[in-house]
Amino acid sequence: MEVTYADLAAAHERIKPVAKRTPVLSSSTIDDLTGARVHFKCENFQRMGAFKFRGAYNALAQLSAQQRKKGVVAFSSGNHAQAVALAGRLLGVPATIVMPTDAPRVKLEATRGYGAEVVLYDASNEDRQIIAEKLAAERGLTVIPPFDHPHILAGQGTAAKELIEDTGPLDVLMVPCGGGGLLSGCAIAAKHLSPACRVIGVEPAAGDDGLRSFRAGKLVSVPLPDTIADGARTMSLGALTFSIIRENVSDFLTVTDDELLHWMFFLWERMKIVVEPTGALAACALLAGKLDARGRKIGVVISGGNVDLGWAAKQLAAR
Repeated sequence: MEVTYADLAAAHERIKPVAKRTPVLSSSTIDDLTGARVHFKCENFQRMGAFKFRGAYNALAQLSAQQRKKGVVAFSSGNHAQAVALAGRLLGVPATIVMPTDAPRVKLEATRGYGAEVVLYDASNEDRQIIAEKLAAERGLTVIPPFDHPHILAGQGTAAKELIEDTGPLDVLMVPCGGGGLLSGCAIAAKHLSPACRVIGVEPAAGDDGLRSFRAGKLVSVPLPDTIADGARTMSLGALTFSIIRENVSDFLTVTDDELLHWMFFLWERMKIVVEPTGALAACALLAGKLDARGRKIGVVISGGNVDLGWAAKQLAAR
């Protein structure tokens, strides 16, 4: 199924009454460090703390009356879970969320707090999608996947639409990548609004399925990634997201967990913003010098800020 910029524009109008137009921040320290003009699109300030709200609300808002009445089921390690739960509450749609037992406590609690039913599973030996599809069949629920869905990725792309509207054309746009919904949506926006912009996806080194797929020209899967970037613990891009990424993305970069921790806390200290590990992926690649940024105007999507502060304190203490 083709997803166009017109779909993003329609999604933007659909979510405007409820989604926040998140701030674009800059830092002279980071500009000096990189030699670039860097603009951070801060989706950690989005409702429920991540960009995922955009796609979830866009998808649920387009359900039929019958689908809304029966409810939806989603599967997620946390941010998509919270997004579907909150969108469901706002739209009066019952939500059931399949989440791993080792999901961050803050994300589990928030998902339940938004009123969703949480079904836990063991990620080491159970398939979350199979569980969700079984629940859908038994209860007549509509499955809302975390990334490989045209309404989801159209909603996510509105983040880059806003960024480029606020900053003007960019030389480079750097975007975190798990399943590719945010990256593919943002790439569509960038191609339309800033055609010369290079779009770069950033993954954890332990879960580089996107990079492998991009280089191979076909979908490549990896074992369940062991990374602190829990929002990017995907084993493969989706068929839809990969097709868009192949056409619109220029390259992929990866960062290690050690690099991610270092630069995540750097963002906390210097920019005074709370960013989760997955949310810091793109910023980390830039700050760690994975890209020659000198003299360029660069957009960086900070995708979320739902971090367990107790966990973060332990990481700081161990440094």
